[in-house]
Amino acid sequence: MSTRRLKPWMLVIAALLMLAIAFMLYRQWQGPLLPGYRVSATTLVQNVVATGRVFSISRAQVGSEITGVVTERLVQEGDKVVPGDVLLILRADDLLARAREARASLAQLRQSRSPQAQARLRQAEAQLAQARREAARSQALLKIDAISREEKEQADQALVSALAAAEQARLDAAALAAGQSEESILQERLAAAEAALSKTRVRAQFAGTVLTRNVETGDLVQPGRILLEIARADSTEILVSVDERNLGVLALGQTAVCVPEAYPERQFKAVLSFIAPAIDRQRGTVDIRLRVDPAPAYLRDDLTVTANIETGRSARALAVPNDALFDIRGRQASAFVVRQGKARRTTLALGLRGLAMTEVSKGLEAGDWVLAEPNVRDGQRVRVAEQVAPLSDARRETSKETPLKFN
Repeated sequence: MSTRRLKPWMLVIAALLMLAIAFMLYRQWQGPLLPGYRVSATTLVQNVVATGRVFSISRAQVGSEITGVVTERLVQEGDKVVPGDVLLILRADDLLARAREARASLAQLRQSRSPQAQARLRQAEAQLAQARREAARSQALLKIDAISREEKEQADQALVSALAAAEQARLDAAALAAGQSEESILQERLAAAEAALSKTRVRAQFAGTVLTRNVETGDLVQPGRILLEIARADSTEILVSVDERNLGVLALGQTAVCVPEAYPERQFKAVLSFIAPAIDRQRGTVDIRLRVDPAPAYLRDDLTVTANIETGRSARALAVPNDALFDIRGRQASAFVVRQGKARRTTLALGLRGLAMTEVSKGLEAGDWVLAEPNVRDGQRVRVAEQVAPLSDARRETSKETPLKFN
C-alpha cells in the first residue's frame, strides 16, 4: 500500500529530472554564456595622450654691457619681472666722472663761453665802426693835404683788421649760440655719457620669470658673463613626444586638456602649434609642441604634464569597446557579432579611435551584439551576458590613461 503511494512522487521526480536534463541539453545547444556589448550610438572622442614637460621658447641670458661692481641684486630665482624692472645696480666710477664732465662742459658753454663770444662780437663790431669812421676821416684829410699818404694807408689797414676781427667774432658767436654746432657736440657727448651710465642699472627687457642667477653683491662683472636667465612670460609651451603611429591623426590647431603632475586637480588648455618634421629613429617618436596662452601662474619650467589631445569627435557614432576588436589592421578589424544565436566573425571598417571605444563605420548596426571574448569559433552558438560598456570617451577627456596602440 505504501509502495503505491510513492509511485506518483517517483513520477514527479522523474519528470523533474527529465525537465532538468532537457534544460541542460537546451542550454548546451544554445552555447556558452559569454560577455558581450550591445552596439549603440554615442558621442565618441578620439584622443592622443602623452606626457611632456613645460618649457619656455625664449630664455634670455642677461649680462652687463660694462665692467663694474655689483652694488645691489634686486631679484632672485622665481621672481616675476616686467619690462623696465631693475635687476642689478653696478658701480662704474669712470662712467660717472665722464657724465659729470659732459654736464659741466655744456653748462660752461651756456653760462660762460657763449655770453663771452657775444660780448666779443659786440666789441668787434664797435671797433669796426670806429675804424670805418677813421678811414673816412683820413680820406677827407688827405684830399686837403692835412695828413700824409702814409697815415691814410695806416687808417685803411686798421679798417681791414677790424673787418677781419668782426667776422671772426661773428663766426665764434654763431658756433657757440644755442642749438648750433658746439652745443650739439656737447649735447651728444652728454647723451653718450648718460647712456653709458644708464647701463649701470641692468633692466628687464620683457615680462618673464627669473630662472637662474649667477651673481651676488660685490661681484666684479664684465661684458660676456651671464648673470641671470629669464624665461619670457608669453612663450610657454609643452614639449611632448608621441608615438609615430599617432602622426596621421595629429594636426595643427587641435586642442588639448593638460594636467600637471604636481597639481592633478588643476587643468588648463593648450593648442597644438608645432609638429616636428622628422622622426626620432631610435625611439620611434615625433616631437610636438602645445602652446599655452595664457599660462597659469603655477606652471614652472620642466614641470611634468599629461596632455590629452583631441584629434577627432563624432556626436553620434556606432561605437564598440576596444576589447571587442581583434586582428586590427589599419582601418579594419574583426569582431564576433551574435546573430540568430550564433557568433559570426565580421570584418568591420573603423573610424575614430578613442581611449576606450572605437567607431565602426561599416559592418554593424545599432542594437547588434558583439562579444568581448574573441576565443570562440565562427558559427558557434553562444549566449550573451550583457556587460556595461566603458565610459564614453567624451567623459574621459582628462583621463591619464594611455591610448590603446593599434598595430
